[in-house]
This record gives sequence, structure tokens and C-alpha cells, in this order.
Amino acid sequence: MTPDPSHLPKTTRARNGRPVHHWRRDLVELAALFTAVAVADAVGHGPDGPMLLVCSAVGLVATAVFHVWWARRGHAPPGADTGARPSAAAENAGPSESDAVAEAVGAATLWRMRTTVRDEPGALAALCAALAAHRVDILSLQTHPLAEGVVDEFLLRGPAGLTGAGITRSVAGAGGTGTWIERADAHDLVDAPTRVLALATRTALDAAELPLALRQLLGRCTIRSLPAGAAGRTGDMTPVEGALEDTVMRLRAPEGGVITVERPFPPFTPTEFARARALVELDARLGPRMPGGQDVLTLPGGDAITVRRADGSDLEAARAMHERCSAHTLRMRYHGPVGDVDRYLDHLLSPRFGRTLAARTASGRIVGIGHLLWDGDETEVALLVEDAWQRRGVGAQLLGRLVAMAVEAGCESVYAVTQASNTGMVAAMRGLGLPLDYQIEEGTLVVTARLAPAPAPAPDSTGAAHADGAGRH
Repeated sequence: MTPDPSHLPKTTRARNGRPVHHWRRDLVELAALFTAVAVADAVGHGPDGPMLLVCSAVGLVATAVFHVWWARRGHAPPGADTGARPSAAAENAGPSESDAVAEAVGAATLWRMRTTVRDEPGALAALCAALAAHRVDILSLQTHPLAEGVVDEFLLRGPAGLTGAGITRSVAGAGGTGTWIERADAHDLVDAPTRVLALATRTALDAAELPLALRQLLGRCTIRSLPAGAAGRTGDMTPVEGALEDTVMRLRAPEGGVITVERPFPPFTPTEFARARALVELDARLGPRMPGGQDVLTLPGGDAITVRRADGSDLEAARAMHERCSAHTLRMRYHGPVGDVDRYLDHLLSPRFGRTLAARTASGRIVGIGHLLWDGDETEVALLVEDAWQRRGVGAQLLGRLVAMAVEAGCESVYAVTQASNTGMVAAMRGLGLPLDYQIEEGTLVVTARLAPAPAPAPDSTGAAHADGAGRH
């Protein structure tokens, strides 16, 4: 086995790292040995000859032992040496500079990037080399084949001082075109198959999750659902398998309507279109479904109500509640007279457009309905409580749960559209304890609540209990 040259002393290492044979030292040792033999032979005939020979032998043994010890001491590695070499930056820097280098290497920024490269050998390698030149680490890579090339989707980790524009210029120099980049976070570290399976599970458990699952699958996008009657010519022109047009995709909903997904940039790829269509097909095969469970609550006045999810099967009970409501209450909710209640309720109770909570009495009668509606890339909350149950805390309970559901769905804000004279809805929104924005235009009030990542705090039972009804279709 060849010894490690780094463990040899400097005097025994040549410039190429191999050990040097010291022939001069061997020659001196042989000369000393012959000299000692000659001296011993000369003094052996004297009266003190035996004593001199013994002393010479002891001296030679002591010299040999010292030589072996010294040689091994010189060849042993230092105690702190692990065989690892420091980087050039750390070697040339002082103690404080070395700490700064370590901090700079540890700090990093996550990026999501898409770029189109030529579909030929070496194109991706050139792109990776350009990223490596800027000390950018590739955490994950997905490929989306196209007819004229390949769209590569990266999750990158780069130095803190590197900007998105700098990465884009480097990618363009390596042959990448149509590059799109944005900051990422820890949620993007989940690989694509795991994320798709999680979204499919959510969709399988709740039909109302489909729009949210599509939004999380495709990133920032606007999703609109049109029922079969309202889709009109657009629905007739959309094939059963769907249609993909650059930044717009249309998918046939199971009930016959059309789901439109749109984003400004980057364009959708066939791979994304296939994933979205698979989620819609899963939803169609499973049919209507809604998670079970309900909450039994005691209102401040002592009355008990049950709050649970509602859907199209609750149409008759919801219609009966509308018939018990006064014209004033319906006008506050819908901003005008309601001529066709069924048309509104078919839309509001459909899981395609959001989630609905119903408050029921012990006899099963619905006395309040709250809606969380997916309005493109925004989220609306709306309430309707029948007159006999207003100002008793029903609206507060519904609104607090709707906001908690919006937080769970990843919504950044919710808004309510009502009339400026509806002090009950304003009090309910204020009772959430969230930052609010108010916009008033021609008597219409829009109250927007900015949601925190943590679950929303419980509404105030005093002010929020006056929620009567608000929102719009």
C-alpha cells in the first residue's frame, strides 16, 4: 500500500508528492557502523576493552531507539488533521473572514423557474453548467415535452445575493428561452407526484375541493365554473376531452358545464393539461359527495343549533327558509328583489362554486345559510339568516367557520358585498379580529378581511351576533 504523501514531513516530500529516498543518510549510518567496529577491535586488546565494548553497545542501542522515535514522530499526522483541505477562500481569509464565507454559503434563496430548451443532447447539460457557475443548486427538475422543444421546470436554491434577473440572464446565455422565474417557499419542496396525490385525495373526499385543487396544482390562476345553461356557445364548442389554448384551458365539468382555467404567464403545457383533466375525471367518476360531521352549538340566548355542510340535497329546506324571510332581509342579501330563488340556490349550493354551511334547529329546519364562494382568484363570503333568528349569534357562528375554511384552503383574503346600512354584517366582520379594508361606491359596501396563515380567531359574540345577511350572487 502506498502511504499518503500528506502524512510525510516536508523534508521527505518532493514537489510531485512522492517520498524521496535519502541515500546520504544510509551511507553515513554504514560509515558509523564500520568505525565503531574498528574502534572496538582496537581497544579490545587493552585492559579496559570489555568495558568500552559494553558502553559502545549501549550507546548504539540508545542512538537507534532515539532515531526510530524521532522518525515516527516526524511522520505522524498532527492531531487536528483530518485529511480535508479548506477552501481557497477560507485559506486566504482571516478568522472573521472565514466566518463570513461560511455564513454566505449557508444563506440561500429558493426559486421556481421555467424555461424552454432545445430537444437535443447537451442542451440541458449546458443549462445546468450555467447554473452551477453561479453556485445555484438544482433541488428538483420536471420536464414537459413540447412539439418544438422541452419546457424544464426547476426548483432552485441560490446564494442570497443572486437575483432572479441574474439567473434569467445566465439561463438565456445557455440557450434557455421564454424563461419565467419567481420566489419559492418551503411548500414547493414537496415533489410533484406527492403533491398531485394529495390533491387527488382532497378531491376524492369533497367535491368542493376541485377548484382549489386545480388552483394549487397550476399555481396562480383564475378558475371560473359555468353551469350548463350559462356556458352557451362556449360550452358547445368545448370538446369532451377539453381544450388547451396557450394560457387558457377549458374542461368539461361532470354536470355538463365548463371549467375555465386561465393565467397570464407562463403558458400551460400538455403535461399540466393532462394532470388537470385527470382531476376532473376523478371528480366525475366519484359523483356528488360531501364530508360528514356537524357541530352542535349553544347560542348566547341558550338555543341549540347544528352547523354542517350543505349541498344540492338541501334545496327544499333552503327554499323554505327563503319563503319565511321578509322582503327586507332578502333585499339586504341579494341587493334587490329575488324573482327566481331556485336559480340562485342551484348556484349557491353547488360545490363547484364554493362551500355552504347551514344552521339547523333541533327539528331540522334551516334558519341560516353561509356561503364561501370561489370568485375567480378571490373568495367571497355571504350570509342569510331568517328574521326570527337574527341577532342571536347564528350569523357569527357561520361567518367564523367560513373564514376558518378559507384559511384552510389557502385563501389570502375574503370579501363581503353588502349595503352601507347593514350594520349587522359590518359588526360581524369586525368581530373576526382581522385587518379590514372598506370600499364604498353608490351605497354598496365591500368589506375585505386579510387572513392570517394561522386559524382565524373566534368571532366576538357581542358585536358579531348582529349579522343578518350580506353578499351578492
